[in-house]
Amino acid sequence: MAEPHPLEAWFRRVARLPGGKRAFSRAVCLRAPYFASISPVIQTVEPGHVVVFLRKRRAVQNHIGTVHAIAMCNACELAGGLATEVGIPSGLRWIPKGMTVEYLAKATTDLTATACIDSAAIPDRGGELAVPVVVTDTDGQIVMQADITMWLSEKRPK
Repeated sequence: MAEPHPLEAWFRRVARLPGGKRAFSRAVCLRAPYFASISPVIQTVEPGHVVVFLRKRRAVQNHIGTVHAIAMCNACELAGGLATEVGIPSGLRWIPKGMTVEYLAKATTDLTATACIDSAAIPDRGGELAVPVVVTDTDGQIVMQADITMWLSEKRPK
């Protein structure tokens, strides 16, 4: 069995501790500060599969009292980025290249963004990778779908 990605291993260690998922999420937001604006809680980190929880609170709401579309996009990018990081070969790096979204229902509750990558779709030496992310409400209804295009390339030697 292959060694887990360091980020996945770190998540496994801290997630079982009281407040561990929240602490892990805050640490990720220190590395990528813009995500802190939605106060996410990362629930699952596995190769190609990440789940991010987004609480409906005033700071992420729009003028009609639903979760703002861009807050949901942030949750999608966080889930998709982490899923890519722990799912691709260690010799590759990634950057988001584009994102298309569909808003399917009003986001009136807490939300969960789930990114799942098909390992067979990951290119060996770089190129584009489509990362689908689904956002669901507390009833399991899909409120948004996103397809994030990640650009993968080989890491430069250090």
